Amino acid sequence: MKVEYAKVSALGDRTDNQDRAAVVVADNAVMMLVFDGMGGHSDGARAAETGISVVQELFMASSLPIFDPQGFLYMALSRAHDSVVALGQGVAVDFRPRATCAICLIQEAGAFWAHIGDSRIYHVRNGEVLTRSRDHSHVEVLLQEGAITEEEALDHPMRNFVECCIGGDSPVPDMSITARTALEPGDVLLACSDGLWSGLTDSAMASIGATDNGNLSENLKRLSLKALNANSPYSDNTTGTAVRWLGD
Repeated sequence: MKVEYAKVSALGDRTDNQDRAAVVVADNAVMMLVFDGMGGHSDGARAAETGISVVQELFMASSLPIFDPQGFLYMALSRAHDSVVALGQGVAVDFRPRATCAICLIQEAGAFWAHIGDSRIYHVRNGEVLTRSRDHSHVEVLLQEGAITEEEALDHPMRNFVECCIGGDSPVPDMSITARTALEPGDVLLACSDGLWSGLTDSAMASIGATDNGNLSENLKRLSLKALNANSPYSDNTTGTAVRWLGD
């Protein structure tokens, strides 16, 4: 399997970076991970660090390619949730560590992804966003119902409110897990925290796939700068991982 991959994580206008990200590349599978510690809760960075470590270790210990990708994604995020819940034992519910997350498994010319909250996965092909994950948020519900437009969603007053996350309460949170998406050579998958996509249109996000002005790493850095400038002086931690699939 041939891939090009990149990662970026910028502080933004914050005092600390609570995002964590990784791309794990094996001979016949790739795992992309982004965990966004929730700044309104104590130890958001610990939640993100714990969550990403659990999923990364499970992937590295698995026989690849993974036999049941959707089952693996559910199991991995469930265990990440349990581990983050354990961090909050003895802490009042409003102050327990929490995080949102997005993970993507690429193998056998296909991609499977899962997310909880408003960390996203984008699939870009031929300069356009082919599809993206749908946030677990009130604003996303309004958007899907046609009550607001994409432009109105960009600065909606509730755009940062998510309906589920890992950590906090013990029950496993709602998560979205996709079926297999077939990949074509040149396709780009982008996993990112809300600090990267917030304030940017889908056409701006699609620039990650450009091939005429640099490599994938340069594209991701440019996209991060766009997000930081768009959200300044209140930009969040801005984090993303990207993989361009080049073929088997």
